[in-house]
Amino acid sequence: MNDYPRLQTARLLLRAFTLEDAPDVHKLVGAREIADTTLNIPHPYEEGMAEEWISTHAERFEKGQATHFAITLRVDNSLAGGIGLHINPRFDRGEIGYWVAVHLWNQGICTEAAGEVLRYAFEELGLNRVQATHFSRNPASGRVMQKIGMLHEGTLRQYVRKLDVYEDLEMYSILRQEWQ
Repeated sequence: MNDYPRLQTARLLLRAFTLEDAPDVHKLVGAREIADTTLNIPHPYEEGMAEEWISTHAERFEKGQATHFAITLRVDNSLAGGIGLHINPRFDRGEIGYWVAVHLWNQGICTEAAGEVLRYAFEELGLNRVQATHFSRNPASGRVMQKIGMLHEGTLRQYVRKLDVYEDLEMYSILRQEWQ
């Protein structure tokens, strides 16, 4: 994975996850608050799930399907969260999903990481559209999307089921021409 991108911002380094990150991933996403606010993270987050998830990244990257970044703090290289860009090459479209450790919420980390992934999507991958969704009951995630320039497209009513509850999703997107 030598060609896996490494992205930098003022405070963050976004890099490939490694199996050495698995214990920290397990600890951080094991928090119920993380599972409660994200679609694809289960609760409880069981032993071995982090390793299994990380082991899928190289193949998905090589196939052009996704890029998963570990969000790390440049000051001490500690893991702060994760952000992924799922790619649909047929339509030059990507979808961002993210999580940040609970103790780092409300510090702008997710906005900083998402803004850099958006730049990567448009400048380096040449995508035309990037979208993201969040649970309607999690407006903080929507604020991240708004801060990076995404526009609200609408509400997908009871679009998904998480922990046996049907959830509404808010859909946001930004086009390359709007980003430029």
